[in-house]
This record gives sequence, C-alpha cells and structure tokens, in this order.
Amino acid sequence: MATPPVTSPRTFSGTALRHPEVAAAVDALRQRLAGGNRVLLGITGSPGSGKSTFAAGLHALFAAGTAVVVPMDGFHLGNAIIDGTPLRQRKGAIDTFDVGGYFSLVERLARRDEPVVYAPDFRRQIDEPVASSIAVPASVPLVITEGNYLLADDPRWRRVREQLDEVWFLDTPPALRLARLVDRHVRFGMERRAAEEWAAGSDEANARLIESTRTAADRIVPWS
Repeated sequence: MATPPVTSPRTFSGTALRHPEVAAAVDALRQRLAGGNRVLLGITGSPGSGKSTFAAGLHALFAAGTAVVVPMDGFHLGNAIIDGTPLRQRKGAIDTFDVGGYFSLVERLARRDEPVVYAPDFRRQIDEPVASSIAVPASVPLVITEGNYLLADDPRWRRVREQLDEVWFLDTPPALRLARLVDRHVRFGMERRAAEEWAAGSDEANARLIESTRTAADRIVPWS
C-alpha cells in the first residue's frame, strides 16, 4: 500500500511543520505507513497541551478515508457513575476512565479483522461520552488516538501501550497550557474563578502524573 496522499501542510495549524522536530515526526509517520500495515499512533501530553488540536491537524494532512482520530476521552466514566462520589471532583483523573473498555477498543483496532469498528466520542457540550460515534473501517491505515494516560506506568495502561505502534508526547509551555485550560473550562460553562481553581487543582495533579511518563514516549514533540 502506498503512503496515503496528503494535503497542504498549511492545514496543519499554519506553520507547525516548519518546526524541524514536528516535520521529522510527520515524515517518519508517512514512511511507516508506506509499509502497508495499519499504524496506531498515540498522542499524549498534559491537560491543555493541545492533544485534540494536534491530532485534528495531523488527521487533516491525510486524504479522506486514510486516517481517523479516536479520542481516549470517549472512555470517561459517565456522570451517572461518578455523581455523588469523590470521583466527581476529580473528573479527568486516571481512575475516572474505563481503561478496560479503552483497551478492548484499541485491541480491536490493532487486529483490523472487522469490516468496521465503532468508537465512542466525548462531547464537552454535555460533558459526557457518546457511544458508537466514530466509524473506523478496516480500510483506514492510520488511527490516531489521543489522551492523557497512554504512557501511564500501570499494568492496565501498559496493556494499552502495547497495542500502539508509537506514542508522541506533546511538550507545551506550562503557562500556555494553563491558560488554555482555564479558557476551555470557561467556554464550556465554568465561572472563571472556578475554572482557575480546577486548572490549578485537579488538572495540575493529573499533569504531574502525565509529565512523569514523558521519558517513555517514542518522540517528544514541541507544540504551542
């Protein structure tokens, strides 16, 4: 199978590909895809590092039908499960995800033996996962999955990592990352003070865990 055709690099967040490390990562990915096998690429980084934006931009480089993004956030525990429990105040922490469900999905995607696999998405407008929202046909060679804990040193998460061909860690300036987090929380309904407290509290606790996993990444990708 030939490398999937790509669109103009300008679709990838403007000047992103001018950074040599980003350009090198994308070039290496294209070469890997030239082998004809499906590639499962993980994108990880701390909250607010720009994982969703990066994954969407990377996806846009490839022609229709040759890449798909499957977010880990589709495996948030539903609010019906965490409401009224201590987990509600730590939504987004590693133990507020269905890691078993996520592993099962990634394993199926790696096997590539079903005509189509349906993955869940996460809708920030309702703060809930939505089942079977993303179709991944067997013909798609590149699956990009992005999420916080792809490199976590826990047996259940290591099983996920074993299914991924590569994991890239996004290295984003902390001040920029924090500002993005606050703005995102406000955009989806939080008062600014509450957003700042959440970003500095729960989000930052998660960030410390995630940052501790960066040395396990295949690539550290500068991203702003």
